[in-house]
Amino acid sequence: MSLLFFLFSLSLLSLSLSSHFGNTSYFIDCGGSTNTTDPFNTVWLSDRYFTGGAISAVSEPLHFRYPQEKNIRFFPLSSGKKNCYILPLPSGRYYFRTFTVYDNYNGKSHSPSFDASVEGTIVFSWRSPWPENLARDGAYSDLFAFVKDGEADVCFYSIATDSPVIGSLEVRQIDPLSYDSATIGDKFILVNYGRLSCGSSQWGPGFSNDTDDFGRTWQSDSEFRTPNTTKIIHSLSTGATITGTNQPPNFFPAKLYQTAVTGSGILEYELAVDAKLDYLLWFHFAEIDSRVKQKADRVFDVVVNEKNVKRVDVFEEAGSFAAYSWSYTVHNLSSTVLTVKFVPVVGAPIISGIENYALVPNDLSTAPEQVVAMRALKESLRVPDRMGWNGDPCAPTNWDTWEGVTCHPNKDETALVISQIDLGSQGLKGSISEQITLLSDLVTLNLSTNSLGGTLPSGLGQQSLSRLDLSNNQFSGPIPESLASATHLQLV
Repeated sequence: MSLLFFLFSLSLLSLSLSSHFGNTSYFIDCGGSTNTTDPFNTVWLSDRYFTGGAISAVSEPLHFRYPQEKNIRFFPLSSGKKNCYILPLPSGRYYFRTFTVYDNYNGKSHSPSFDASVEGTIVFSWRSPWPENLARDGAYSDLFAFVKDGEADVCFYSIATDSPVIGSLEVRQIDPLSYDSATIGDKFILVNYGRLSCGSSQWGPGFSNDTDDFGRTWQSDSEFRTPNTTKIIHSLSTGATITGTNQPPNFFPAKLYQTAVTGSGILEYELAVDAKLDYLLWFHFAEIDSRVKQKADRVFDVVVNEKNVKRVDVFEEAGSFAAYSWSYTVHNLSSTVLTVKFVPVVGAPIISGIENYALVPNDLSTAPEQVVAMRALKESLRVPDRMGWNGDPCAPTNWDTWEGVTCHPNKDETALVISQIDLGSQGLKGSISEQITLLSDLVTLNLSTNSLGGTLPSGLGQQSLSRLDLSNNQFSGPIPESLASATHLQLV
């Protein structure tokens, strides 16, 4: 899956998170050797304890404003095809933002191809060659995702022999009920394809003093207007207080509703999307024209992909100088452009903001107890970095699994399980962890021709196991009863 995710070149600013939904956050300077503090007093952590790979600096450090934009973490093939940041987090919903830049750091003039995943689901795909300005300037991309297992996995997968890169990683806890999760559920990741503030320039964390409790940054709507709309549109703004802002669960900021666009005709926007995904649109309005004094003074229709989805009278819904928002989900897109029109009925339309999120279904992940077992095996077998045993052993499903590992869905297709481990002749020098008995779906185990030692786990020979090859190793001690009495097992 290749996602045309929303990219923007800007800078980060830390905010104190509201106590309504927790205050867990990470600000990680990927490739940074020491912790640094940016001009907004955000402390960015060196990532040396979070992941593997190698570090570099961008080729033109003076081109970038902040310390966390000047370093790069890259993952050469010697680190394995798959590399991850594993961040301990309490269960909840989180805002993830990455800064990705190439800037010819390695002097090869070849921007890399790679995928990125969050919680085992592919969310971003980079393909070479990148647009020149993107390769040089870098870009931020963001999403909302649930974390349910006490840690967040942000992983990178090499395409061909390219080295994935990342400049910075930010994670903030947000309200779990935000963006209509009670209706949509927690089985989707919301990937940002456009977060527009109408009638204003870019603002929010990183390039203005205007705050957003979730850390969201808002881009000007100007480049998304159609040519005809650009001819008739004009902006409104106010310094007056807007009621109903910064309210749970979405905490939309007051600044969003203090600007708007209007025009004497149809206002139309074109949003780039990927076909075959569903999209969640959020619309933001406030009646900030004091000449509108009663309902029915301004009425307009919202039309999405030529479908009239709602008639709006902002004054009737919220009154004057008050925030009004609502959402709409677009299903089964067949094109790469999503059109939004605001069609006048009485007076001229008015719009303060538009958000567009791809609803990316969560991929299946490995059963938790089997993740525990595989991580224990990674340590006990001393699996080398080159084999890429990082993150979820089986997910995402359209990446290769951990090298030497075969997976399949369980019977009710709610999780992935390990059915085969083939690590023969890999130079392993450790031992077999007792946790291997948690692999209750393991059919084949081949650890032959290594230098493994120690005693065999007492429970090895689980009922699912039908073929076992431990030959040409250095094990000691008695053969476990579970193996000696296993009539179902073919020993090699």
